[in-house]
Amino acid sequence: MQIEEAIIIGAGPCGLAAAIELEKIGLHPLVIEKRNIVHSISQYPTYMHFFSTPEKLEIGDIPFTTANDKPSRLEALNYYRTAAQRHRVRVQAYEAITSITPEDGAYILEGEDRFGQKRLYKSRYVVIATGYFDHPNELGIPGEQLDKVSHFFRESHPYVGMKVAIIGGSNSAIDAALELERVGAEVTVVYRGEDYSTSIKPWVKPGFQSKVNNGLINMLFQSKVVEIGYNSITVHGPEGVRQLPNDFVLALTGFHPDRNFLNATGVTMEEEGYPTFDQETMETNVPGIYLAGVVASRHEANEIFIESGRYHGRKIAEHIMSSK
Repeated sequence: MQIEEAIIIGAGPCGLAAAIELEKIGLHPLVIEKRNIVHSISQYPTYMHFFSTPEKLEIGDIPFTTANDKPSRLEALNYYRTAAQRHRVRVQAYEAITSITPEDGAYILEGEDRFGQKRLYKSRYVVIATGYFDHPNELGIPGEQLDKVSHFFRESHPYVGMKVAIIGGSNSAIDAALELERVGAEVTVVYRGEDYSTSIKPWVKPGFQSKVNNGLINMLFQSKVVEIGYNSITVHGPEGVRQLPNDFVLALTGFHPDRNFLNATGVTMEEEGYPTFDQETMETNVPGIYLAGVVASRHEANEIFIESGRYHGRKIAEHIMSSK
């Protein structure tokens, strides 16, 4: 069994920021990540740019420089990788923590690497910074499990000339629709709202509306997909139920935390489905177990949350110091 002072589960921006803050108070945390460093960002659309300006994404007092107004996905990958290296954050990648069990005022964590090898750890403090992106909000409709359906959008090229339905009306849906239309896909956006979402980036909305008004993108308000077939989708909307020809479906309906893992750890859930924690200390209802990053978000999970989530580690460090 490997003994650690503190273990952070998840090597996203907020997990790395928490590791840097705990190091400042004399702890030497181990970050365990089931994939690669900042995996969620590596899964963003290939040519995506952040909403935030670079200084709002900085961690560890390392400047984030870019020649653009908003940094790109590639620049963010390089920045967070560099920040982790400069601060010598210990990251154990490609290992999943499968359980957390209390024992003698500490916690036993069971891990499993990508080859199925089991590992055990013991730590007084555990920070869960696992994010959302492995747990998309499912539609719960027939056909959702077909290969043509994805909850992620990476790039537009595979969809050239295809009939693509996008479910959702958030920024991710709007950005995907614009990229797909540029490469010649036939795009239909299916959104349950009565009008465009107020969260759409203001510099993007006019261009998108113009595409819709000119018939280049088909926008269906107050509508929902009720069934997905091999070559079609069934949509229920103001005009009733109708079938539309379809090749691919992008269900960009958001994500949620791993509730089963949190519940098994003893963390309770609020009525809205989010974990219980103290916003001032980030400690959950289980003493010594903390949340950091988007797993503690009560809003839509997106990159803006890095702006506030990067400070969670500081709250955790302050609480640990005050408790000693």
